[in-house]
Amino acid sequence: MAARLTSDMWVSAYLARLRLAAIPAYVLARGDGAAGAVIVKVATLDGQAVAWQRSFDLMADVRVWVVLAKGPEADVDAVLARQRTRDRDLWLIEVEDRAGRSLLDEDGLSG
Repeated sequence: MAARLTSDMWVSAYLARLRLAAIPAYVLARGDGAAGAVIVKVATLDGQAVAWQRSFDLMADVRVWVVLAKGPEADVDAVLARQRTRDRDLWLIEVEDRAGRSLLDEDGLSG
């Protein structure tokens, strides 16, 4: 059984992958380093955004990224603010990319 990455290690690796692809990203909220959940917001710089959270697909027994919120960036930010008040251990990462790239579908990040 493979060891699970801590949240801070995953975030560090994710930010490094984004830097290599020249995609700007910022840590908006730093959660629990060991086991905090991670939400990735992708802002397309046109007033729109999508927020992704990792979930567990029980049928396939794998982790997957699912859309938490999508639409006007202000609406997505409101959802994220509510999530953060409910879970102080939550990591919030903001990615800024006009094409909407998150890299979350790439090997090592997808699940």
